[in-house]
Amino acid sequence: MSVVVITGASSGIGRALALRAARAGYDVVAIGRNRIALDALAERVRVDGGRIVTGALDVANPANAGAIVTLARREFGGIDVLVNNAGHVAVGPLAEQSDAALQDQFGTHVIGPIALVREALPLLRAARGHVFLVGSGVARVPVHGLGAYSPSKAATRSAAAVLRRELKPDGIAVTYVDPGVVDTPFMTRAGLPGAPTSILASPETVARKILLAIRSRPRVVNAVPWQTAFVALGELFPRLTDAIVERNPSLVGIAVPPAEPAIAAQPVVAIATPEPPAQTPSPTTFDDALEPVRRRMERVKLSESFVRGLLQPDAVLDPAEVALRWAGMPNKNERAATLEVLDALADAGILARDGERYRVVRASS
Repeated sequence: MSVVVITGASSGIGRALALRAARAGYDVVAIGRNRIALDALAERVRVDGGRIVTGALDVANPANAGAIVTLARREFGGIDVLVNNAGHVAVGPLAEQSDAALQDQFGTHVIGPIALVREALPLLRAARGHVFLVGSGVARVPVHGLGAYSPSKAATRSAAAVLRRELKPDGIAVTYVDPGVVDTPFMTRAGLPGAPTSILASPETVARKILLAIRSRPRVVNAVPWQTAFVALGELFPRLTDAIVERNPSLVGIAVPPAEPAIAAQPVVAIATPEPPAQTPSPTTFDDALEPVRRRMERVKLSESFVRGLLQPDAVLDPAEVALRWAGMPNKNERAATLEVLDALADAGILARDGERYRVVRASS
């Protein structure tokens, strides 16, 4: 059997690809940072009769590249396909990013993937294998407000072209993937609204095109061709593109807060009034927390009893794993509803946001 290593397999494109590849008969090495989501993925693959091994490792640290390759060699004997899919965004102006944020972005999208190719090179040579690097439209038309994400993805695209030429004599194919705008919690987890739902591609669509490309070994996979065409036009006409993005930031999933209305200065008159006694606000109840999303839950048939059952002391919840538990094979509406419910509970202080996950701070009574 062929062996495929997939980074960023905890959710989104990576998870969809791992499921599809396992069903197609590949041995899957799934790498991600979320152990709970990886365990849920592994269980699903095994129930379907596939073979998978997981590793909770951060590809941003190049020191983990050797461990990933060792895992694949030990469990399945080699590597035929390497899909560098892991990615995340660091919100904020590029010039204000900390050293750690810069290193994390370039580590995840450039340094880590190159280190993984380097460590896997003997196995890829033996298999005359295939390397994928998943990029983004912002590699060609940079978007502000995403920190080092745009420049690091531009480096991903450049690295794919360099590696393609360097590895061709070894019989190793290198494919750059432009996934388009994909329906994952990628942007919303960073606190951004994300692109309009009408233009979102499903992770399954991108995964299917990557899997098909293993046979044809193309230079580039444009998962959503019409979006790639618009990006190409944007690259040709940068001034027009800048004007459009500045006036319509929602098109690229970022939001600009509205300016505060000007208030005319008024004379200040000091009036002595007795201060009311200090009061401690009552914590928001579970029922109150769900009130804003209750109709949404009813539409997707997400029960309150299931949600209440999640609230176990100190439990850590991953949105992808939660959606998988109640919906089986969740569609984009079910995934979005899951995220909305968890966010509502976090806003009420019942959960605490912990990166991509949520930690229970007020267990259900």
